[in-house]
Amino acid sequence: MSDAGLSAGEIRAPYMYWAKTRPVTEFDLAASNMLALSIDELEGAHDALQLTAANDEGYGPLLASIAAHYGVTPDRVMTSIGCSGANFLVVAAHVKAGDAVLMERPGYDPLAGASRLMGATVHHFERRAEEGFAVKADAIRAALTPATKLVIVTSPHNPSGATLDRATLEALDRLSAETGVQILVDEAYLDIARLLRSDPEWLPRAATLSPRLISTSSLTKSYGLNGLRCGWAVVPPGMSHRLRRTRDVIDGVGSAPADRLATLAFTQLSRLGQRAVRHVSTNLEIVRRFLTAHPELELPVPLEASILFPRLRGVADTDAFARMAAERFGVTVVPGRFFGAPAHLRLSVAGPTAQLAGGLERLGAALAAR
Repeated sequence: MSDAGLSAGEIRAPYMYWAKTRPVTEFDLAASNMLALSIDELEGAHDALQLTAANDEGYGPLLASIAAHYGVTPDRVMTSIGCSGANFLVVAAHVKAGDAVLMERPGYDPLAGASRLMGATVHHFERRAEEGFAVKADAIRAALTPATKLVIVTSPHNPSGATLDRATLEALDRLSAETGVQILVDEAYLDIARLLRSDPEWLPRAATLSPRLISTSSLTKSYGLNGLRCGWAVVPPGMSHRLRRTRDVIDGVGSAPADRLATLAFTQLSRLGQRAVRHVSTNLEIVRRFLTAHPELELPVPLEASILFPRLRGVADTDAFARMAAERFGVTVVPGRFFGAPAHLRLSVAGPTAQLAGGLERLGAALAAR
């Protein structure tokens, strides 16, 4: 039994359980939310804050704002409590006991946990570090079975930050058209990755590229609005009704104040995005200097997002190192075992700059003490 009295089988998402119960350290490089926005930084928030809204089937102005963000019609949008809530609604609407879900590995374990909770078997295809954690449509095709109802990928890849370019998404779209399997692309970290590029259309949103593909995302990882818990799914035409009826038996309806504030945020999204770009760009320069000074951390992909997943050379499992770094040096990083790649560590560059700089200094000391 765990220290909370739970058996291993009752912990549906080991990473999420660890993230919520891990000891607090002075420097946290594990949490990956964008630097939080204060209510005063969201212009007009105090005036917009009301306790009611007509949002039984989604708040109309928010649905329209998300639809405009993707260049689709509002009937293709379903709102949720965070991106995780959107992912769960998609899974719950598509799979049942006896079905199979195909997921990437390394991967984000709450996605697997949601699938297993619905009674599905989870299979994996590999995103290999030596291939830059790329997604290969042929590898997905080879791993499909007659029971596979849903394929789940992330872009940027959680944990590595590797992104899916237009050609890869087009290959996934062809695969969906040819096989009939539904493909979900979790794009929680995508907007900041797009904003950091000079050519964002090289990284299209899946549901914008094709009406067959599903995109999920939120205002958390790119815009610093975690507290609003505003998430969404953009789904093929005619599918949102299934997700709404699924939500009827989960949480029913969203929070009216949060829906109103999220709608307000969309009117300021360009400004909020530029705030995030300035912040993450500063932090990425700090990380680049750190990695240059520490070649024992091998980065398989370019720094393209607000998370990174270096391999610690000469170490098969980073769990003991991460524990030592926390206990002796007061810095938290995520052991790669939670994502199915134990030789790696996940770090975030989205937090406060001083926290990042101090945390990397402590991490360097931990590396020297190995």
